[in-house]
Amino acid sequence: MTTSVETLSGLERRLNFSVNSEDIAKQTKARLSQLSKTVKLAGFRPGKVPLSMVERNYGFQVQSEVLGDAVNKAFSEAVNSHALRIAGEPRVDRAEGEPAAGTLGFVATFEVYPQIALKELSTLEAERFTATVGDADVEKTVNILRKQRATWSELARAVENNDRVTIDFKGTLAGEAFQGGSAEDFPFVPGEGRMLPDFEKGVIGMVAGATKSFDVAFPEDYGNKDLAGKTAQFAVTVKKVEMPVLPEVNEEFAKQLGVADGDISKLRGDIRNNLEREVAQRLRTRTKSAVMEVLPGVAEFDLPKALVETEQGRLAEQAKAELTNRGVDVKNIPVPLDAFTEQAQRRVRLGLIVGELVKTNSLQAKPDQIKKQIEEFAQAYENPGEVVRWYFSDKERLAEVEGMVLEQNVVDLVLSKAKVSDKALAFDELMANA
Repeated sequence: MTTSVETLSGLERRLNFSVNSEDIAKQTKARLSQLSKTVKLAGFRPGKVPLSMVERNYGFQVQSEVLGDAVNKAFSEAVNSHALRIAGEPRVDRAEGEPAAGTLGFVATFEVYPQIALKELSTLEAERFTATVGDADVEKTVNILRKQRATWSELARAVENNDRVTIDFKGTLAGEAFQGGSAEDFPFVPGEGRMLPDFEKGVIGMVAGATKSFDVAFPEDYGNKDLAGKTAQFAVTVKKVEMPVLPEVNEEFAKQLGVADGDISKLRGDIRNNLEREVAQRLRTRTKSAVMEVLPGVAEFDLPKALVETEQGRLAEQAKAELTNRGVDVKNIPVPLDAFTEQAQRRVRLGLIVGELVKTNSLQAKPDQIKKQIEEFAQAYENPGEVVRWYFSDKERLAEVEGMVLEQNVVDLVLSKAKVSDKALAFDELMANA
């Protein structure tokens, strides 16, 4: 089979190839003959249908299948013979003009992956983040755990932030009640941000038994489009005010948190270990983001349009899913792909560079690295062994961990060669930016 490749523009190529028409006819006849042994047609017993009737009923379908298989095989062989790396799906058409005797000509149009010439990684400047866990951070976590296990004591005083208040409320918009705007015996804690700021502000200072009306402004991006950007009126009756009573940090408290002997020092040690593990993970994430931010500067090359378009579509679907999760009906909301062009281009470029670094530096994730990462994940759970078995029982979960390890190998390589500046983060800053 004679084949030829033309460069159309940039990464776009045209491949000319052909298939043998006599082979197509022979294979079609053979398949129809095989089919006639099992095919069922009204008035005939299975296996007794005349071949002519099988051809009449199934000939076109079988010929199309045979031709499709032949074209796919010929295309694959031609691609391999020219050492082409195809990006995206090719478009295959019949060739124009008269084909050579005994052949059917085809033209495939597609893009190829770019040749990537990487600059020295030493030309990059990257940040590496650091942070430490101090005694104050441990105590702050202890207090968070105490708040999570608080009991509530009823009060006669006015509502303050961090109290728990139980209320009845009814909301109206231009005098009309709206769905979800009313409730009875509704508990919430002002200061937690669960309710809109105007609502919390209106309840602060009220006492049990009091009724009050006030306006509440809904933000422009509020999930319910009927309320977004509008101001509603709420009538609120406070039924109960309670203050939190935190448990003492004692043996009983430690036992509730899984320390069998109730040793407080051991509890604090466990908390410190958990915090240090979490801090290490978040530092790796922050540093990886910083490295990936500068990595595109290590190479310049054309991007396959097909890959960019695929990534645009994926980002658009992701955006729709996020809006749906926020309660927005996206059925009639257009999500233009152009809005994601720059982000898609950057992600495709980064992915190709990472792939090139992995290939040229043999950075594939090794089995012992994958196992070590899984064991690290497992330490955050009560039964680490079960977590390890859970990961190793599923190929997709293992593939996710493999991808994480591979990316970390790339980050480690860049940090070993680039100009690196260390940036210390306060514990609270790191934990607030998960």
